[in-house]
Amino acid sequence: MKIVVLDGYTENPGDLSWDELGKLGELTVYDRSSLTDEQEAIDRIGDAQMVYTNKTPISRKVIDACPEMRYIGMLATGYNIVDVEYAKSKGIPVCNVPGYGTASVSQYAIALLLEICHHIGHHAQTVKEGKWQNSIDWCYWDYPLIELDGKTMGVIGFGRIGQSTGRIAKVLGMRVLAHDVAQSDAGRAVGEYVDLDTLFAQSDVIALHCNLTAENTGIINRANIARMKTGVILINNARGQLVVEQDLADALNSGKVAAAGLDVVSTEPIRADNPLLSAANCIITPHISWAPKESRQRIMDCAVENAKAYLAGALQNVVNP
Repeated sequence: MKIVVLDGYTENPGDLSWDELGKLGELTVYDRSSLTDEQEAIDRIGDAQMVYTNKTPISRKVIDACPEMRYIGMLATGYNIVDVEYAKSKGIPVCNVPGYGTASVSQYAIALLLEICHHIGHHAQTVKEGKWQNSIDWCYWDYPLIELDGKTMGVIGFGRIGQSTGRIAKVLGMRVLAHDVAQSDAGRAVGEYVDLDTLFAQSDVIALHCNLTAENTGIINRANIARMKTGVILINNARGQLVVEQDLADALNSGKVAAAGLDVVSTEPIRADNPLLSAANCIITPHISWAPKESRQRIMDCAVENAKAYLAGALQNVVNP
């Protein structure tokens, strides 16, 4: 059994081990593969039966050119980079890793929010630059500081991650509103389900934790921003395409949106012409909510278990059954 990992570095930059996956067959790990060169992917897969990818696309052309391929494993939850329906037509299961990042992604959402509230990184840097020792005042702050107790967080997408973010917000003293196409008792224990109009109108902070669908693509747009409170804070570490970026940039620059904390953008890596790069009060980080070692270890463990299940004839986490 030949196993190829097309882009292993993001999952494992050296602090994890591929040994358990290597026990299942002849393993080749490439740190990085092109996101656009299909021929490179074809050449690297070759006659391998099992292929793992994180962000390297596996298209119809790649599948047709690699007839020995029998299994595609995702080193992530998302699988939009794989032509899953064509893989299905060829009898190739695609298995993903669900639920690995609940703790890390919700923690990161709150970290973005707290950075907006206190600008800790900025103020720490000014101290090192000598501003405090040279200050005529006992203390100073360069941005308004925000207390979250008593404020309202609206969470769009109230699955595992959304509920986890909501629980942390409640500990901080916040009221939690939730909007989701599916409601649950677990969700009701954390927040109050409301329609989008209510969530937009009442939330001081809006956090996006929904999957990307045709219905919610661009849900943060000019019209919906107009329905929000002036001074609202937006947190997005779900998917960049949920936001119409020029509309958000305009709202940040006008002050309608007080601040945004983003770990995702519409095109990644970010393009130099993204309007959010020059927008006021906008924090952007390079899609790392999911990346603590503990979270990545869960990906590795699940990827191995998915492979074992396939080899045992008892598939799990199949996205194209």
